[in-house]
Amino acid sequence: MSKLAEKVQQELIQAIENDDLVLPTLPEVALRVREAAEDPDIGIPQISKVIGNDAALTARIIKVVNSPLLRTNKEITDLQMAVARLGINYTCNLATGLAMEQMFQATSDVVDRKMREVWNKSTEIAGICHVLCKHYTRLMPDQATLAGLVHQIGVLPILTYAEEHNELLADSISLNHVIEQIHPIIGDRILRAWEFPELIAIVPSQYLDFQRDSAKVDYVDIVQVATLQSFLGSEHPYTQLDWSSIPAFSKLGLDPNVDMQADEDLSSAMEAAMNMLQ
Repeated sequence: MSKLAEKVQQELIQAIENDDLVLPTLPEVALRVREAAEDPDIGIPQISKVIGNDAALTARIIKVVNSPLLRTNKEITDLQMAVARLGINYTCNLATGLAMEQMFQATSDVVDRKMREVWNKSTEIAGICHVLCKHYTRLMPDQATLAGLVHQIGVLPILTYAEEHNELLADSISLNHVIEQIHPIIGDRILRAWEFPELIAIVPSQYLDFQRDSAKVDYVDIVQVATLQSFLGSEHPYTQLDWSSIPAFSKLGLDPNVDMQADEDLSSAMEAAMNMLQ
């Protein structure tokens, strides 16, 4: 590990321990939607009103409802119909996920590129999560999608830090090393600060533990398998692992040697799920 990577890592860990690290906050609209959804008496009109204040988000939710993944026989044209079709929890998770995209933007070109890269990878993995969840588990596809979108959320504060430290920005090897080492710890912190359910909050720090074997299938397993699947056909080191020894596959009841993309139904479902988030 380079001297620079070591120094930055120590500084960031120190900042995390002292609570000095500025954690990103959820976009305003996502906060309001999540708050509203916590009210057990909330109805479709009220939650639609909260989302309706954000025209772009409204348009995207309507687009999602009409996507091949969720399409019904008649086209849905207004937000209240969309919320009724999705249900309040699903709408809340979807709105959170879609609103988060605006967090992955930066003022400097280098950081902005890196953030877009992380967001694109996250939407790809979230799309695979949606399909895995729906086809192989009884868990909630909207939660699985959200877990996929936030599994690398810990990268954000590191990139914000890099934006203010040119020597780190100029050294992409050190930067990537720091991201790899620290984003899992920061990710959990952020999701707890956002009061995400514990089942999702543990995803960043655990999805790369390939020997992890929890009692029953959970969102960590889904994100882990989706991550591995997303590298199929590439030279990535994860493709060199012995997938048959990874417990998450058997918990999902998924043959590690099967390429999901080769299955036409699954492949088009994944395509649809990724497009829904783009």
